[in-house]
Amino acid sequence: MNTLKAHMYRFAYLGVASTGLLVSAQAHAAALTVDDLDETGISDSMVLGNESPEALVISIINWVLGILALIAVILILIGGFRWMTAGGNEEKVESAKKTLYAAIIGLVIILAGWGISVYVINNLLDFTGAEA
Repeated sequence: MNTLKAHMYRFAYLGVASTGLLVSAQAHAAALTVDDLDETGISDSMVLGNESPEALVISIINWVLGILALIAVILILIGGFRWMTAGGNEEKVESAKKTLYAAIIGLVIILAGWGISVYVINNLLDFTGAEA
């Protein structure tokens, strides 16, 4: 009975993590609408040539941190899957726990980096009087 409860918790954890991933992907897809596309099918936000340097740097930072966060979430899913399929093998469970801990710490670092970069860029924009 105890292993069934543990499996239920792991399955719920995997469901919550994958739901967060799907909601994030859906929000990104919803941000681009058909009205944003021109006759070539390219959005104005996809073209980097008409953006200011500040906006370009902000876009690059957001994309890089978004990709890193996606990798961290995938590692969390992999760690959860390894834990679920460990079959009671303590070595596999410990390896899965280490993967989960490392991925969660990485995600926290990524989110902290995003927060710091937003804070620094906003302060730089305020001090210089530029607009992004």
